[in-house]
Order: sequence, then C-alpha cells, then structure tokens
Amino acid sequence: MNPSSAACNIVTKLSVNVNKVAMLRNTRHLEIPGVLHTARIALDAGAAGITVHPRPDQRHIRSRDVDDLAGLLEETTYINREFNVEGNPFLGEYVSLIKKVRPDQCTLVPDDPGAFTSDQGWDVAANRNRLQDLVAELHAFGCRVSLFMDPDRKQIDQVPETGADRIELYTEPYAAAYGTDRQPAMLSQFIQAADTARQLGLGVNAGHDLNRHNLGHFVAIPGILEVSIGHALIADAIEFGLARTVAAYLEILEANA
Repeated sequence: MNPSSAACNIVTKLSVNVNKVAMLRNTRHLEIPGVLHTARIALDAGAAGITVHPRPDQRHIRSRDVDDLAGLLEETTYINREFNVEGNPFLGEYVSLIKKVRPDQCTLVPDDPGAFTSDQGWDVAANRNRLQDLVAELHAFGCRVSLFMDPDRKQIDQVPETGADRIELYTEPYAAAYGTDRQPAMLSQFIQAADTARQLGLGVNAGHDLNRHNLGHFVAIPGILEVSIGHALIADAIEFGLARTVAAYLEILEANA
C-alpha cells in the first residue's frame, strides 16, 4: 500500500517536547535555558502545542514546569494550542498533576521509573481494568486520552475497551529501520496499525525518534493527527536555532499532507 494513495487532506500537527531543555537547565542553578521561554519560541514559530513527560525522579521536567506551561497555554495568544502531558499514570504524582492543570491531552505511557526513555507500548489486556477506571477519571477532568502503543494490531484492537480517544504509535522501531532494507516492511506495519486504529474510531498520534530525515515518509501515512518530537528537534535547534527548526519541521508536515 502506498500511504499517499489515501490522503486524508490534513496537516499533521507538531507538538514540541521540551524535556531535553529542562534536562540541560537542571545541570545548573541558573534557570538557563528557560523551559517557558523555549516553549514560547516554539509556539510563536507555529508549533501546535507543547509536550512534557514528567517522571517521578524529576530528572528533566519538574512539577512547577507543568504548572508554568499550563499557564502559558492559557494565554489568549495561544488559545488554540494544546498542552500534552505524558507519563505513567500509575507512578508518582501524574494523576494529581493532571487534576490540577487539566491539559488538553494525557498520553499514558507504561515506562518504568528508571527507564532511560519510553521504550514500549501498553499491554492492554493486562491493564484493561485499571486503564478503564483511569481513562474515565481523566475524561472527568476534561482531558483527551491517548495510549502509547506498539504497532501491534491485536493490542490496538483492545484500546476502545479502555475508553481512550487516541493512540500514540511508538515509532522507534520505524526510526531504527529507516534507511535500511527493513524500512518498507516496518513502514507497512505502521500503516496497518494506523488503519486499524482509524477503523476503530481512534485518533492516531505518533512519536519517538522522529527527525527531519525520517518524518516525511512516516506522516505520509493517512490520518496521523499529531507528532510529538523532542530530542531530534532540540538537537537541530542547536545548529539552526529553535524558531528556524520548528519552521523546518512544519514544512515537512505541510509537504506531506
């Protein structure tokens, strides 16, 4: 299947993950670089939203950052932009943070406390009951809920039972295969996963290790609503500047709508 053959006439939205900015800031006590200032630059450059992933050890994003960013996104200037808060809802203070700031989207990720980075999607069957209760609670806070998922159609088939609104496809396997002879088969797996989700009435987001080189081929998959990009985007910003980098990613998304 050619992913461009069933174009959905949408431009995938870009949510900029500012975790790595917070990680750099946390190495000193100077509040440099400023997470809030970085977010403002990204939004002013056209990003559709800001993503954070607070972890229990607060090694990058801290609770006060979540509060500050929620306040920023309530400003009239950014009224149509979104705040996406990722995290494992069964660890630390995730749910209490959500209850306080009421972000537009909660992306639930099953990462372990000491995980180097998010590295797997949900086993929905094993967590169905507690995810059902949690999703209902987050909906009561006014949040859209997305589950971080591997491109596994059997697992995705079970997501509607949790009540979640979207999935976020974990794209590291695609990024690892990009530029190799495994790329076509891996991309096909993601196409099928996204198609399964859409047929179930789920929105489809994506994220993890997407960059300027591999992004265009991926978002040619029909119906990808949003990508959350942090590591590569912040690395590019060191070379090109943040506003210019955000613009470059937006150009890729617009070219593949």
